[in-house]
Amino acid sequence: MPIPLGVLAVAGPSIQSFTVNYLTIAGGGGGGGEQDHVGGGGGGAGGYRCSVSGESSGGGASAETPLTIQTISTYTVTVGAGGAGGIGLTLGSNGSNSVFGSITSTGGGRGADANGGSGSTGGSGGGAGLPGNTGGNGTTNQGYKGGDVSSGTIFGGGGGGGAGGAGGNGASTKAGGSGVSSSITGSSIARAGGGGGGGGLNNSSGGSASAGGGAGGSVTTDGSNGSNASANTGGGGGGAGGDSAGPFAAKNGGNGGSGVVIIKYPDTFTISAGAGLTLSTSTSGGFKVTTFTAGSDTVSFS
Repeated sequence: MPIPLGVLAVAGPSIQSFTVNYLTIAGGGGGGGEQDHVGGGGGGAGGYRCSVSGESSGGGASAETPLTIQTISTYTVTVGAGGAGGIGLTLGSNGSNSVFGSITSTGGGRGADANGGSGSTGGSGGGAGLPGNTGGNGTTNQGYKGGDVSSGTIFGGGGGGGAGGAGGNGASTKAGGSGVSSSITGSSIARAGGGGGGGGLNNSSGGSASAGGGAGGSVTTDGSNGSNASANTGGGGGGAGGDSAGPFAAKNGGNGGSGVVIIKYPDTFTISAGAGLTLSTSTSGGFKVTTFTAGSDTVSFS
């Protein structure tokens, strides 16, 4: 059909589609503060979603389907912040969500203190902090439940749930749940471990943590702070340890670790990112790997 007079024929942009593998981990939850002789619960790890073939997502799920990307579109990337640890009877906070396009990982649940009772639901759930209470639930296909605390005695806090396992009971190990490993960057790294529960008067040692989570504080004369989780792991913060004699002095739960978004795509494409994101890109074996460590903005590919 002839082009009408006065109309200029302009070729449209060349749209290309390709697949991108991703690892999105949300920020971990903060650990619970201590009250008198009772330790705080560990923070839950941030939700863990992975599309790398042969690897796993959180909560025992298989790898997801890679995203199909088009060069004409823009995609939101957000790296979730870690939640704040609680201070004494002041509860901490859940971690924040991480996002890559249509993929959202849920922030980890905060650990409870002796006044707050049960841990919070999240990507992985926070540990309980009061005897007779339960850990928060994890999100399906992202993480596990936080640890409970048996009733009847002054125990420590429950361990925070991890992407690879549930948190330990506050009457026994108090350990943070295990993380999950990925080799998306070329090296196998475990991330998204739950925070350890804080020690209580009847079992004084704080719970251990792994895969970026913070260890729980042990019982001392006036209590001890929980450890902070490592940045860009989505680990949960450690619960504060109780005091053995008093007087009561508010101790802090550890802060949750910030999350991370990592994507892998063919090296024939170039990524452009908004100024609100902190990122780095490496190239190997025909692929680029871009790691986002902070911020929120949009990206596009060409």
